Amino acid sequence: MKGKIIDVAGPVVKASQMKGAKMYDLVKVGEEKLVGEIIELVGDKATIQVYEDTTGLKPGDVVINTEMPLAVELAPGLLASIYDGIQRPLPKIMDMVGEFITRGIEIHSIDRKKKWEFVPKVKKNDRIKGGDIIGVVQETPIVEHRIMVPLGIGGVVTEIEEGKFRVEDVIARVKMNGEEKEIKMLQTWPVRQQRPFKEKLSPTVPLITGQRVFDTFFPIAKGGTAAIPGGFGTGKTVSQHQLARWSDADIIIYIGCGERGNEMTEVLRDFPKLKDPKTGHPLMERTILIANTSNMPVAAREASVYTGITLAEYYRDMGYDVALMADSTSRWAEALREISGRLEEMPGEEGYPAYLASRLAEFYERAGRVKVISGREREGSISVIGAVSPPGGDFSEPVTQNTLRIVKVFWALDSDLADRRHFPSVNWLRSYSLYLDRVKEWWEKNVAKNWLDLRNEAMALLQKEEELQEIIRLVGPDALPASDRIILEGARVIREDFLQQNAYHDIDTYCPYKKQYEMLRIMIKFYHLMKDAISKGTDFEKLKELKCREAIARMKTIPNEEYEEQFKRIEEDMEKEFEKLVKG
Repeated sequence: MKGKIIDVAGPVVKASQMKGAKMYDLVKVGEEKLVGEIIELVGDKATIQVYEDTTGLKPGDVVINTEMPLAVELAPGLLASIYDGIQRPLPKIMDMVGEFITRGIEIHSIDRKKKWEFVPKVKKNDRIKGGDIIGVVQETPIVEHRIMVPLGIGGVVTEIEEGKFRVEDVIARVKMNGEEKEIKMLQTWPVRQQRPFKEKLSPTVPLITGQRVFDTFFPIAKGGTAAIPGGFGTGKTVSQHQLARWSDADIIIYIGCGERGNEMTEVLRDFPKLKDPKTGHPLMERTILIANTSNMPVAAREASVYTGITLAEYYRDMGYDVALMADSTSRWAEALREISGRLEEMPGEEGYPAYLASRLAEFYERAGRVKVISGREREGSISVIGAVSPPGGDFSEPVTQNTLRIVKVFWALDSDLADRRHFPSVNWLRSYSLYLDRVKEWWEKNVAKNWLDLRNEAMALLQKEEELQEIIRLVGPDALPASDRIILEGARVIREDFLQQNAYHDIDTYCPYKKQYEMLRIMIKFYHLMKDAISKGTDFEKLKELKCREAIARMKTIPNEEYEEQFKRIEEDMEKEFEKLVKG
């Protein structure tokens, strides 16, 4: 079906003679066949958002309707790839046309020539149904790609191959209602359509990130949702990079949505060098990067978010735990605002479209821990962590507020903490996690029974410190009684030696969960010993001279393989020092 352009306004194009077109059909616009998507239909006129630069388009140019929705290709070869917002492989485009993307370039997302070693998991005459795993391919040294029967296909296997195949080769045939269906490794799925599942489960296992403030104070569960809002320079991107590097998810999908190009460059430069703590292999072998930087066409920002979540659902259906980082959802919301303005829609709060909240909810709702559709029991999860960039760090703006209503974990970054060089600059009084009670059981079973009590005591100490700050501003810390000064000292130790973490330090960048617990336990014990010493009449000034204070401050830089032995020594020395002090 062909139509004609009648109006061009930036990325929004209007075309006539489009009778029979459907919402969200993929279209090719103009002589260069720019990729676009129908977002509004009135009579035979269609409004199209174009995912490429529209310079040079003019009324009268042809619009071709593919009559297919925007879809992603799913097959071995996705991992370690770098795509743009509409799943075009950027390294291959560079090989073809050089440093800059040429408009209208068409290139397959998945390599059609590469052969993969396919190992079947079913036999001839086996009965299979949609979602079942029929075979596996070793996609990277650390990830096994499980080839699934496309949804809607099921029956008896009449033929199954073994050996090396391209993604478009037939690897199996299935007899379904008297008809023979071919199964290939390559499948497609529309990005705006959520992949179905059997049942949504409650997230109960924490996503261990190796970041103390996230794991111990405000944990996210596998299958959970989190937001990292913060003003300029508060460390959103570094936090996202840390989560992408060290999360104990099987697959990482990192979407650079409207962010600066140099931030994506850092990811591209670092990930192939960094080693996965679980396997020792480069992190890139379990990662897919979607780069839609701020200088790329605005409309593709929306596509990049949906492309990322669809790829995540595909790996979730294989039975993997996937972590998706979207940096930043504010840039996507700004793209929605721009497109909405060009469509002349009624603006909502601060000019954002009225449907902003429902679009955000639609995206975050695709996270979760689920039982996947399959003949055999299989579980997978998608954890979504979205950065939010409120203008001027104002958390009352619409994107932050609407995100807050949806997500269960809120990591509020604070510009005052960032100015004091306290990183990650997560404000412990504004942040929260609604997964604490759900992940408690896992921590009690795998780490210690008193994990939550210890965490709550540390939080109470930090809150008391904040209450005392008001008095300190009036009279200074020296005027406080010794019992209050101990609270300040205990909170300072937690703030500086536990909550602060150096992303660029070889050891401190990743802290195992057992080490986190031991660090906090020793710090709380230090606070109790100080309290005990004061109650027995010890002078507070003498507590300032304790050698164990320095040893506690150095705990985070003790190598992760040696910490158990060294922590034991620190604890013993601390007890002896306090004993000596109390005896006088």
